[in-house]
Amino acid sequence: MKQQKITFIGGGNMAEALIAGLVKAGHNAENITVTDTREPRLAELAEHYGIQTSTHNIDAIENAQAIVLAVKPQVIESVLTEIGNRIPEDATVVSIAAGVGIQKMKDYARRDHLALIRVMPNTPALLGAGMSVLFGETDQQHKDMATYILGASGETAWVDDERLLHAVTAVSGSGPAYFFLLAETLQAAGEAQGLPKDLAAKLANQTAMGAGRMLAESGRDAATLRAQVTSPGGTTQAALDAMYESEFPTAVRKGVQAASKRSKELS
Repeated sequence: MKQQKITFIGGGNMAEALIAGLVKAGHNAENITVTDTREPRLAELAEHYGIQTSTHNIDAIENAQAIVLAVKPQVIESVLTEIGNRIPEDATVVSIAAGVGIQKMKDYARRDHLALIRVMPNTPALLGAGMSVLFGETDQQHKDMATYILGASGETAWVDDERLLHAVTAVSGSGPAYFFLLAETLQAAGEAQGLPKDLAAKLANQTAMGAGRMLAESGRDAATLRAQVTSPGGTTQAALDAMYESEFPTAVRKGVQAASKRSKELS
């Protein structure tokens, strides 16, 4: 797959994350094209990654084996209306536009038989640590292509029901913001206890990174790890008791429910 022609429509941060992952994984940079209306942005991407660039979507998708729609949801209709009848017959089309369903995209493109795959990525893909969840009712070869593109920037998983992408959005798509809020709150709480701002920030940030690595690398689930660092009657137990009394778990559940509800409304 490293020689396949991949075209990105849109040159924003998520497109750059995927491009960076592909190039790092050994994909031939000359076979990656990105389009954008901002010529300075295109020049920046070309300089950093050695890829091809264009301001013309139709020219860029000619002979492409995969097309990644890396544009905002409010732009997806105009893009698909423009390129729909020019998408190569056997191309894999991957959309990261949140909330826009596959049937709606086919309607925009006026193509009922496109190999369309929806993806909900998240921002840690910028560091090669993303989590991308995919859905598409298409041939395995197209699924493999989509997995290849997204897997270069982190972990991937598939769901067999498009409606589950609302929950995915609420848990992993929006999820980094929840952890950032926790780190932000920990820092502020440390400062309130008298810690210098820089030290409080370092403690919160390094703790977040270390805890994340333990979750990812230890082979233990979150509940087990929490129990292992909580001594009965100790400081951690006191903190957790206070958090439970403040209904911290309920607040998180309500947040996820609100994000899922909003995802459904936007779709």
